[in-house]
Amino acid sequence: MTTFEQLASKQKPLAVVGLGYVGLPLAVALSRHFQIIGFDISARRVDELRKGTDRTGEVAPDRLTAAEIEYTCDPADLRRAGLIIVAVPTPIDANRRPDLTPVTGASRTVGENLSPDTVIVYESTVYPGLTEDICVPIIEERSGLTCGRDFFVGYSPERINPGDKVHTLETIVKIVAGQNEETADLLARVYGTVVAAGVHRASSIKVAEAAKVIENTQRDLNIALMNELALIFDRMGIDTIEVLEAAGTKWNFLPFRPGLVGGHCIGVDPYYLTFKAEEMGFHPQVILAGREINDSMGKWLAESMVKKLIGRGCLVKGARVGILGLTFKENVPDLRNTKVVDIIHELREYGIEIVVHDPMADPEEAQREYGLTLAGLDEFTNLDGLFLAVSHRQYTELSAERIAGFFADPAKGMLMDIKGFFDRAAIEGAGMGYWRL
Repeated sequence: MTTFEQLASKQKPLAVVGLGYVGLPLAVALSRHFQIIGFDISARRVDELRKGTDRTGEVAPDRLTAAEIEYTCDPADLRRAGLIIVAVPTPIDANRRPDLTPVTGASRTVGENLSPDTVIVYESTVYPGLTEDICVPIIEERSGLTCGRDFFVGYSPERINPGDKVHTLETIVKIVAGQNEETADLLARVYGTVVAAGVHRASSIKVAEAAKVIENTQRDLNIALMNELALIFDRMGIDTIEVLEAAGTKWNFLPFRPGLVGGHCIGVDPYYLTFKAEEMGFHPQVILAGREINDSMGKWLAESMVKKLIGRGCLVKGARVGILGLTFKENVPDLRNTKVVDIIHELREYGIEIVVHDPMADPEEAQREYGLTLAGLDEFTNLDGLFLAVSHRQYTELSAERIAGFFADPAKGMLMDIKGFFDRAAIEGAGMGYWRL
């Protein structure tokens, strides 16, 4: 088995498979201590990184330029690695079932280019048992090698929060697990070189897999509760944020807020756990109830806009509504599983014209993934309604007067502020209608 000394002395490289939001920051951090091979199947991504460009914005340009990483899209380069970290996405399909295509594809690639004594560690979010039950057999089949004798596996779940410059790889405790003590020891030492917050050793790979998948399931359920409260309080005519601020004065009240739940983690991970549970004959009622609430919020928000437009004397069919923000969260360019599109699709069902602006999103990706053409703010004219869907920092520059200029008639205009981002008094003082989730 590869030793820490072989990696630290750079006798053997360490490879990172998948150079996205998780893999690239990890490769850059580890490059300060080890020889790194950065592998990605996207030739475009590899070319961008070789030129010092990271379109995810997760790594600062100066850090990226300073990092000594061998970027490649040639799988054969993995044969030189003594430790391979797999950091590919694990999405869900249109039926909300785990889409294992990226992780099984990566396993095949690794297996076909695996040298004896290599250690493979997965960072991708999976259900308990997937690493050993799905990935290992693929590697064995493709490599002709035997796990536990010719190569070894471990699991260390990623905890990257896109756009967060405070809770970073170095400042978040890293969970590690291996199929045996020697593998766990190696992973603890490797990750320990860059994670200042320390390493937590789980007793087994399955425990580590389960820990990761419930982290986001817990957040999902807490947000679902806030969303359900927002639905109730809206019927009562009560401002939800005011209620939460009041309740938050108690020391043990958790500071969750209602909102759209998209992205590649919170809106996805619970389905990995529920899939495995149902496969074993157990129907997880609470988790799926939370998912149902959160997945329905886009439709409810669109319907609420329609009702408010009618209430302000606007003809719905042919109305024009602007959307500020398309990415799944603020201050990141990540469009994966954004729930803003649910609002857009529902509004279009009513014959409403939609104009979308996002200063962070890649226009080509928005068109490719969702068929949406991003507009400039100069195209936000003659609006009847406006959504603040994603609170990008650039939107702080929008004054109430500027927003009023977006509307055909500010006195009839309706701003639905999903994030409670704008100043209510300023908006209403400029003559517009204001509502927040």
